[in-house]
Amino acid sequence: MRYWLLLVLAILAEITGTLSMKWASVNDDNAGFIFMLVMIALSYIFLSFAVKRIALGVAYAMWEGIGILFITLFSVTLFDEPLSLMKVAGLITLVAGIALIKSGTLTRKELQHGHV
Repeated sequence: MRYWLLLVLAILAEITGTLSMKWASVNDDNAGFIFMLVMIALSYIFLSFAVKRIALGVAYAMWEGIGILFITLFSVTLFDEPLSLMKVAGLITLVAGIALIKSGTLTRKELQHGHV
């Protein structure tokens, strides 16, 4: 459970860091870029600890996919970026892909018991 919490923290740090990059660009704020660097670094640190017990493919798919989902949604609400039907279709496909990767990955316990 601790490793899933680390993955959630990695995702939150990635979303925060990426959004602060846009915010710093729009507001011409150098402090925002420093905050972005710190958050992105924390994101990778949390992710590196999470993959000790979570399959890399699952962790990375969730980290990147959920990040893209929320960054897109926040970009629409915070920065007035357009949300086209094509983007919505892409986000739905993204979520389906994450679910398929997660459901198709065996746990260590399943692998130890010969479920292949």
